[in-house]
Parts: sequence; structure tokens; C-alpha cells
Amino acid sequence: MFFERFGRRRNLRVAATDARRGFRTWRDARPFWAGLFTFAAGLPILYFPYAHLNFGAIPLALSTSAGAGSLIIGVLLVTLAISLWFHQQVRVFAGITVILLALISFPVANFGGLLIGLVSGLIGGSLACAWIPPTGAADSQPAANRASTPSPAGEDHGGK
Repeated sequence: MFFERFGRRRNLRVAATDARRGFRTWRDARPFWAGLFTFAAGLPILYFPYAHLNFGAIPLALSTSAGAGSLIIGVLLVTLAISLWFHQQVRVFAGITVILLALISFPVANFGGLLIGLVSGLIGGSLACAWIPPTGAADSQPAANRASTPSPAGEDHGGK
């Protein structure tokens, strides 16, 4: 049944290669890594206040009165991660907001999700602010080659 649906193995390999190339193209056109780090920051901030962990015979409960703050910060970070992936226009706003939420999570959400969420949020927010959208085919030539290419009129505008 599996091979009837996808055809021969070679066709499946071609489909997997096309899907990987399509994902790479999608990933390169947006701040993917910033969204991934931001998403990774939201998960521990959401998880640790509501989890009851056991280390051998020692129970560890991190539930505090700041559980609502952790919930709000974690949900906002996950939402900002998704908006970074699908609405690249808000990358600077989302980046600054992620950095602020990560810093606020340190006192509010159990040391920022045991420092995992804090560090991931700072990295994700910084990557979001620093990301520049890809330009068209005009910048396909490397910068070193553009500097050594003479101008069309043959003039040298180098150091004067």
C-alpha cells in the first residue's frame, strides 16, 4: 500500500529531495533560527512551573504563585516564534519583545525556565533583530568580486 501510493522507491527519493529543497528555500526566506530559539525559550518557561519532577527520592516542585506570569510569558514567546516564521515584517518588534520577555522571565518564571528559557530567548531575540531579508539576484555576486570589478566607464573612484 505504501509503494502504491508513492510509486517506486526512486520517486520517493525524488519527492524527499524536493521536500528538503523546498523547506530549505522556505527557511532561507525568513528568520527561521530566531523563531526556533524563541520557541525553545517558551517551552521551559511554560513547563517548569507546572511540572513535578522527581530526582530519585527527592521531589522537586517548582510551582509558585507566579504560575500565571509564566503561562503568559511562555505563550507570548511561542506566539512570537510563530509570527517570526510567518510574518517576517515584524521581526524587529518581535525580537525586542522576545528579549524583554526573556529578561522579565528571570524573576517571574523560576529564573527564566531554569536559565534555559532566558538564554534561548536572548539568543532568539538577538537573531530576530539582526536578521536581514534576502535581496534579489543583484547581490548574487560576492562582495570581493564587486569591489574588484571596474566601473562601466573605466573610472577609478577608489580613494579620492
